[in-house]
Amino acid sequence: MEHRRDFLKKMAGFTAGLTLPLSLFAAEEEERDRMGLLLPTRKLGKTGESVTMLGIGGFHLHWTTDMDARDVIMTAMRNGIRFFDTAEGYGPQVSEIRMGKFLTPRFRDLVYLMTKSQARDPETARKHLEGSLERLKTDYLDLWQMHSLLTPEDVDERIDNGVLDVFIEAKRSGKVRHIGFTGHQNPYAFLRMLERTGDMDIWDAAQMPVNPLDAASTHSFTALVLPELLKRDIGVLAMKTLADGRFFAEKNLHQWHTDNPIIPDVMSIADAQHFAWSLPISTLITGAENTRFLEEKIELAKQFKQLSEEDRLALVERVSDLSVYGSLEYYKRV
Repeated sequence: MEHRRDFLKKMAGFTAGLTLPLSLFAAEEEERDRMGLLLPTRKLGKTGESVTMLGIGGFHLHWTTDMDARDVIMTAMRNGIRFFDTAEGYGPQVSEIRMGKFLTPRFRDLVYLMTKSQARDPETARKHLEGSLERLKTDYLDLWQMHSLLTPEDVDERIDNGVLDVFIEAKRSGKVRHIGFTGHQNPYAFLRMLERTGDMDIWDAAQMPVNPLDAASTHSFTALVLPELLKRDIGVLAMKTLADGRFFAEKNLHQWHTDNPIIPDVMSIADAQHFAWSLPISTLITGAENTRFLEEKIELAKQFKQLSEEDRLALVERVSDLSVYGSLEYYKRV
């Protein structure tokens, strides 16, 4: 028990000490395009690009209805979101097809578009890339990511099998502007990827869980991986800020409901979102299967004020005993 308290103190102290550098913000003045006012933008690592502080997660767009997916995309565009995430495996392929139907035909010139491949051999990776471009109705991707790194051994296998070479080749060819990697299972997989590619300076972005419970956990992406990404000026894409909805779920694997959260006296949705935005992340990717959920997140982005170190520390300490509610970060395996 004493060891656990010491660890939590160390992790909470680390999280509280992370400041949000002014250099992360891409613009001090309001930005607009032909669709209207953008949400505030932040720099994406060393790419020279700026992305909106809130992005759309494509996973939820594959299992909702076709019309709900269209409405989410249109609501996002009208409200200043310009970052869109999807993956070849979402559906599979349904999320990409819907973005190719409702997003890119009208808005490709306005958005930063990212998709992902979980391929474990080069032939499959090339097939995924060509298929994604076709489904998304675009001749290039802004970001292509090696999807869902599972373990250090998984990283070794993909690199040794030549998958990384396909990503580098895609960037050189112009089919992909930036490359990155993602995962939510194991922070040590991220550390292995950075170790194996440290001298190559190839990564532009990485996508991982960022939330107060992660910061209080033994195997923390926030504590173990975030500092290494910042050292390399790799853009941080935050996901699982609500633990895939489990912080507020009503015993439902997908939809979560804000009217009856499990932890109403511990942490609010605003707490969780503002915690992530108060760290040096480029964008927060939110999953929204309908416009009601999305509009809530848009309002939180508009209301955002950076949490103080004391407030961040208090949040981490407050959620440190949430294991009593069950396996909230169910997606982690170490």
